[in-house]
Amino acid sequence: MQGFIVNINKVRDEDLIVSILSADKLRTTYRFYGARHSTINLGYLIDFETQVSSKSSIAQLRNIIHLAQSWNLERDRFYFWQQFVKLFHAHLKDVENIDRFYFDLLNNCAKKWHKQNPKRVAVEAYLQLLAFEGRTHTLEECFLCEEKIEEKVALARAFLPAHAECIHDKGLDINAVRELFASKQTILMDDEEVEYLYKVVCEGF
Repeated sequence: MQGFIVNINKVRDEDLIVSILSADKLRTTYRFYGARHSTINLGYLIDFETQVSSKSSIAQLRNIIHLAQSWNLERDRFYFWQQFVKLFHAHLKDVENIDRFYFDLLNNCAKKWHKQNPKRVAVEAYLQLLAFEGRTHTLEECFLCEEKIEEKVALARAFLPAHAECIHDKGLDINAVRELFASKQTILMDDEEVEYLYKVVCEGF
């Protein structure tokens, strides 16, 4: 089976607890240290097998093959990717069985990561995730003061809309954000606006 490594924790010696997002589950696995093991890293897409042991409640991670992406050796691009996949782990860590949507979303992002600005890919994926989970908000009123938003809208975590002054933020043009929410495309946003949106994404799903 295949999956993305979305979290790695070191335990005793050099053993690892590895969380893998596959098509149907967020799997928690145990990898014993050994010189013959394949190198693994946060963000890698791998083909793998698991083996259940009577001695542990966590399945062993075995027969790992790294399905390398063309951009894995581009340091900056791969760093942004690692930050992005961490968000999936934080969002799904309390769930075991999941919809295939999450794996497919991450896989589609991986295919675009070398062709587009990674921050734009991340923002667009986040918009798709919010829509899938039914968490896309209207921009009619501020979530803090509950008053109507007129020209500028600021966005908090999960793209919650607010008045710029309510959250001490500069905000964005409300019509541009409406178009963004409808299209889930950043093509009409400039790089400064995308940077603003990406910082919100990094606050968590």
